[in-house]
Amino acid sequence: MKLRTFRRGTSLQVAMRTLAVFVLLSTSTSAVMSLNINELWDHSKPDLSEQRFIAALDGASEDEKLILQTQIARTHGIRRDFLKAREVLAGVEPKLPRTSAEVQVRYFLELGRTYMSTTHPESARTPENLEAARSNFMHAHELAARARLDFLAIDALHMMPCVDFEPALQLEWNEKAVAYMERSDQADAKGWEASLRNNIGYARHLKGEYETALTQFRLSRAAHERAGRIRNVRIADWMIAWTYRAQKEYAQALTIQLELERAWETDGEPDPYVFEELEHLYRALGDQERAAHYGIKFKATQQ
Repeated sequence: MKLRTFRRGTSLQVAMRTLAVFVLLSTSTSAVMSLNINELWDHSKPDLSEQRFIAALDGASEDEKLILQTQIARTHGIRRDFLKAREVLAGVEPKLPRTSAEVQVRYFLELGRTYMSTTHPESARTPENLEAARSNFMHAHELAARARLDFLAIDALHMMPCVDFEPALQLEWNEKAVAYMERSDQADAKGWEASLRNNIGYARHLKGEYETALTQFRLSRAAHERAGRIRNVRIADWMIAWTYRAQKEYAQALTIQLELERAWETDGEPDPYVFEELEHLYRALGDQERAAHYGIKFKATQQ
């Protein structure tokens, strides 16, 4: 299940999952930009995103250019080129005293991500890296809170489970982020709900609090459904079925996973993690033949 939990953490930093297309938009429309940063981002294609940010530099204001540079740095971080990311950010740093609060927040947020993020390997969890990440994330949060940049303030909080990776601390950070979101009256801040609810559900699942986890996953699903994010709705369904399996509610879990198998295959994107769960479910139900069938399908996707 380790591979599964990495994949299905969504924006769950506590799982240190890899970035994928279903990551919640952890970039927002800039307060100082006419450009919508979200429209330029494709987290599954950081090289393409970088090209878009570079193209957007033409005609941008000075603050806009600096914000775009922070996002270019992030594309390098997603590609695990953390030194290059810091090199890009180094070009922004001398200009910070004369920039907007948003530029400053984004600078410290992205600098923190160069020291610890979901893309870092376990070996990067050194005391020095963790302290650098913590310092930058908390500074970004404080600046964002003062400037009422609620989306970015929540972004900084939601990165802290990468630093404090003990389950109880991860849960505490996620609940702080949810509380901040609930207090905010800003629409983009409310956009964090699906991701944060998923994070809390995941943490509760790991603690064996399955009913509480299901409640959070259902809230996450509802938020994705309201936003029309069909792929994310399916991932929320996977999380719900995963929890049913943990409760030994095999029939309910099987119904959901089989429907997900059909939906992904109809889209021409068969999901290996659905195959993995189906293997577990059929094995639990005593159907070794079907379990072996899905085990083979899962392994074929990992080659």
